[in-house]
This record gives sequence, structure tokens and C-alpha cells, in this order.
Amino acid sequence: MAVYSSGVIFEGVDTSNPDCWTLASYQARGGYSALKRLIENQVPQDEVIAEVKNSSLRGRGGAGFPTGLKWSFMPRSFPGDKYIVCNSDEGEPGTFKDRDIMWFNPHALIEGMIIAAYTMGVKRGYNYIHGEIFEVYQRFEAALDEARQAGLLGERILGSEFSFDLFAHHGYGAYICGEETALLESLEGKKGQPRFKPPFPASFGLYGKPTTINNTESFASVPFILRDGATKFLEAGKPNNGGTKLFSISGHVNRPGNYEIPLGTPFATLLEMAGGMRNGAKLKAVIPGGSSAPVLPGDVMMDLTMDYDAISKAGSMLGSGAVIVMDENVCMVKALERLAYFYHEESCGQCTPCREGTGWLYRVVHRIENGQGRADDLDLLSSVGNNMAGRTICALADAAVFPVRSFTKHFKHEFEHHIEHKRCMVEHRWF
Repeated sequence: MAVYSSGVIFEGVDTSNPDCWTLASYQARGGYSALKRLIENQVPQDEVIAEVKNSSLRGRGGAGFPTGLKWSFMPRSFPGDKYIVCNSDEGEPGTFKDRDIMWFNPHALIEGMIIAAYTMGVKRGYNYIHGEIFEVYQRFEAALDEARQAGLLGERILGSEFSFDLFAHHGYGAYICGEETALLESLEGKKGQPRFKPPFPASFGLYGKPTTINNTESFASVPFILRDGATKFLEAGKPNNGGTKLFSISGHVNRPGNYEIPLGTPFATLLEMAGGMRNGAKLKAVIPGGSSAPVLPGDVMMDLTMDYDAISKAGSMLGSGAVIVMDENVCMVKALERLAYFYHEESCGQCTPCREGTGWLYRVVHRIENGQGRADDLDLLSSVGNNMAGRTICALADAAVFPVRSFTKHFKHEFEHHIEHKRCMVEHRWF
């Protein structure tokens, strides 16, 4: 799969060039110029935060929280250690954008994290990288070495009084470690399980110290904002949805891959960029933001634009930007069975409603799919979901419930057909 971009993170990046990830290539594209300007001109921290706020950059990992606002929560006057952490634990099914940033343009992420450290008065940061992408971890380590040798990391960066060092941490592939407090637990060498909140990481994070956590794509967008200005970034998207966004498109399209496009681009345009539907099949359904986002019917998606507000208004989430496209040959019961199994397997087991509930959801959907469904199974799924959502420490239980609710809402007739006729209503099933 390739990266197709008209956006800010991959601007000028030739992914066919094996050296596009190097420091020399990044600097030839204007890399680290934003950092140098901040340091040479001693730009006040409040001014940097205001610029990030004005850009309307929202978190690219799933929640869409305003990045500048999150940075402002860091208690900069705190006398002890403070940390920034990058969440590169990309485990959401359908998502594969962050690994391409670290593979093709790692210095954009590194510069973004250095700027964040400068802005929040932090001396140490970590990038927590998903366990199954070890080659990406190795490349990021190589990029860190380049930055250190060039005086961009470590003591007295670029001859200034500002010191900051950044380290990569290799995860173990657990989906739950994408939840920020479980990530912190894992980073500390403990079992990756979510923490009770409050306190929140901004006041009690890594090693009990103030910590700011952002997604890979969020940090990698910062150099452009500080180099070319918040206004230009904002205008690349739309109000309240600044900039461009990477969308990972998979499923029944002719050209699956990563597409960086302006927020607010019509879904129909994005689908066309991905080569349209495979084999000319009809679009049936789309999961617009990763497997935990509610599914939407194809005709609904064709009228939407790809931005946080439009997708939310339609009843789903932009999430991580993982767009899973399903054509008319997909059995929605089988698709939901696979998703329910994933969340059942990935629950950390700390909370009873999630540990037990995800198992219930999977087993009920499994028996519907295998011709053993009961007349009250849809009501049972609804009841179990209601006893899970909002009743656990983290949002994994909600993430498991969202697909169940949306699949059975929009494609209820398929589930009813399975239950009544003990077989699928789709003649040629693909999933």
C-alpha cells in the first residue's frame, strides 16, 4: 500500500525514494526550520500554545480533542520532572497511518515532539510504538540517532539553554495499551491496564508526574503549523477541523492505502481517490473511523464530508481515520462476529462489565452467524450493551458496544434473516 498526499505531513515526501526518511531529506524540505526559529528568537511558550490553538488542530488518535488546549493543561511551573509521550500504539483494526509517518517521515514527528517539549518545559519524552511493527521501531531509532548527532536532541539543543531527549519504547502488541493510561502503565514496566481517572495524566501521568500524551499524527502536524502559520493550516481544512488528515482506507476498494487530504473533503472524493469499489460492486457500508466507530450505510456515507463534525452528526466518529469499506457481498452478521471476537480477546479483564460483557456479545453474535440464533437475541445484545457502556474504567467496553448497536440498527434485517432462516441472506459472502 502507498501514501497518497496533498497534505502537510507528507508534503514533498517522495515515498518511492528509499532515503526520504533521512535527516538530510527532511531538512531539504524545510525540516527543523520551525524549531530553529523558536529557539533562536526565544519565542514565548504562551505564543506557541496560542498558535496551535488557532490552527484548530484536533487529536488525530481518535478522540479529536483540541491539541493546543491539551498542551495548556501542562503545569509549566511544576518544579520537578514533566514528560511528553507519543502514542504510536496503533492497534485499532483498519488503522495503519502512524507507522507510515514513522517509516517515511519520522523527523516530522521528532521535530513536533521537540517543539512540544520546548512549549511545555519538558526535558524528556517517549514514543510508545506498537509491538508488531518492529522494523518501524528500528527506523525511528535510526532517525533519533541522526537528530542527536546533529545537535537537535540532548543537552543545549542548537547551542541554547533548552535541553530535551527523546526515546523510543517498544510495546508488546496489546490493543489496550492504546488507552493512554494503560500505555503509561506499560511504559513504567507494569501490566498494561487503564488507571482510574481522575487524576488525569496532565497532573499525574508517567511516574506520577505531569504528562501530556498526543498521537503520532498530531505531533507530526505541529512543525507545519509553526513554520507556515496557524491560518494556513486551518484553511487547509475547515472551521473547527483544521488541516489535513491521514485516512487509512481498506476493504473493497481498488487502491487501499493512506490518503492525506483536507478535512471536509467529501467521502465520495476519497472513495474515488482509492480507485472506487473493487470489481464495480455496490457500496454497502463504511466504518469511518476504525473498528470501534459505529458503521454507517453506504448511501449515508456518500453524502458526508470527512471531518469530525459531519461524521459525528451522522451518528459515528472520525476516530483514527481508518475507513473500512464494505461492498454488497459482505455479510454484516459475519463482519460483526469478527469485530466482537476482537474486543472479547483484547479486553484486559480488569472491569467485570467488559471482561464478561465482551464474551457475551461475541457468543451471541457467533450463534446467530452459525444458524443457532434465538428470537430474543437482538434484545439480549441490546441489554448486555446497556450494562457495559459507560460502566468501566476505560472506553474499551464502549468500543465493543458501538459496532453491535450500529450493525443491528442499520442492518437489522440481516440479523433477523439469520435468526429466522438459519442462514445468510447474502449469496456470495466476502469478509
